[in-house]
Amino acid sequence: MRVVITGATGIIGTALTEYCILHDVSVVAVVRPESRKVARLPSGNQRLEIVECDLQQIERLPSLVSGTADVFFHLGWGGHGIANRHEVCLQSLDISHTLKAVLAANALGCTRFVGAGSQAEYGRLTRPATPDLPVKPENAYGIAKFAAGRMSALLSRQVGITHTWARIFSVYGPNDSHDGMIVYAIRKLLQGEAPALTRCEQVWDYLYCSDAARALFLLGLHGKDQAIYNVGSGVARPLLDYVRILRDAIDPSLPLGIGEREYGENQVMYLCADIETLRRDTGFEPQVPFEEGIRRTIEWCRAQQDWSTHH
Repeated sequence: MRVVITGATGIIGTALTEYCILHDVSVVAVVRPESRKVARLPSGNQRLEIVECDLQQIERLPSLVSGTADVFFHLGWGGHGIANRHEVCLQSLDISHTLKAVLAANALGCTRFVGAGSQAEYGRLTRPATPDLPVKPENAYGIAKFAAGRMSALLSRQVGITHTWARIFSVYGPNDSHDGMIVYAIRKLLQGEAPALTRCEQVWDYLYCSDAARALFLLGLHGKDQAIYNVGSGVARPLLDYVRILRDAIDPSLPLGIGEREYGENQVMYLCADIETLRRDTGFEPQVPFEEGIRRTIEWCRAQQDWSTHH
């Protein structure tokens, strides 16, 4: 089996690449030209082919890849990051990139296309999100993800590829974004400082990156055509619980700046994935509890010699 992964140097892309190689699946990892993050990928592995191709030229990918592939995982997204979530023109470009990725997958002989959607497609929630819940995205990122999902499903049907859309909830772990709460809090606490946090009343669903990667891999094997799946832990806990577990794993005596930061505009206060269809169709169950996942994430942060300069 051989798969293509765009966005291969991101938190989920690296975990998915490692998972595939560990299970004797060959990977074509698509990375930005001259990306420093390519060092995150296993070097010298015979099952890994690294291909430099920018998303803006994703239609060139078939000419850059040797041979064919079976499953195309499209995790790449140009307008990622909290700062870009409201950039309408930037986010709209990724709809086109996703459609071109479907055509590239078809040209490479792939029979399955798995796209990375987002919880942002739902907007603000008051109960666990089921895949059939009406969407109400409130920012350009969520709207673009929804549009990319629906339009790529139509195009996949037209070219004859099985299409599965994974709405991914909050994923954490090694290679996490430096502008997210988890790495920010770890960074501050490792420096002996109190992170400036909101009142942490949000009820949240966190999934460790290796679990997210396994869920996507299983969808690449068993996901139903034209189906939408939520990828999360399926369990929601108060954000304050997570923060305290994180702090205690570093030093229980360190202070937390609870309430020092105001909630953002349109703050999502409840986020939980209903993963019953994912369980039913793939057999997926989360394996890494937050206590273990955060320990691994802290170890990764400690090992980053220049991590404190990235935020």
